[in-house]
Amino acid sequence: MALGGATAPYELRFDAGRVCLDLLATTYPVERLDGTGPLCAWIAGAGIVPAGTVLDHADASWPAGFRELRGSIGTLVREPHAGGRSSYGRALRRVNEAAGAAVPVVLAVRGEDGGLVRELAAPPGRAALLAVVARDAVELLTDPAARAAVRECEGDNCPLVYLDTSRGRRRRWCSSEVCGNRERVARHRRRTAPTRI
Repeated sequence: MALGGATAPYELRFDAGRVCLDLLATTYPVERLDGTGPLCAWIAGAGIVPAGTVLDHADASWPAGFRELRGSIGTLVREPHAGGRSSYGRALRRVNEAAGAAVPVVLAVRGEDGGLVRELAAPPGRAALLAVVARDAVELLTDPAARAAVRECEGDNCPLVYLDTSRGRRRRWCSSEVCGNRERVARHRRRTAPTRI
């Protein structure tokens, strides 16, 4: 499977619960969309295209377009009450423009085992793939229940945002195994540290 030069499958840092929030996670701990290969691997890993989709037509403009959309979505998600600021208005226009493009057409076709699998009718262009992510952001931002479930990780220096679908909506970290474990270790060290006089 050729994915714009990607040699290994992309693994999401964690599942944020929405594709648009997964895009926000591509900045941490380092920039992960720094070329067409990593971007195409992310597109496949995030499930934006069916498994096996060839994206070898991606060019150098693709990562910049996704990083720009990521910045706009980040502004709208992290500053929900900043509607009067010009940066918020620009971000909203950018997301709406991207959402207006035609999305890739997905068909059901017979797979090798005879079962039905998803396949794209034609190779998707950059605008179509951006539209998938932008529409996901529009759905998230305009659904009051989903919007209320968006959380920012409480871990030290962790900027990740996720959709809290836990019982009671009390999830505190992007990952209990990573940020949650760091917090528990730090709490334990504070409790067991000798007191200095």
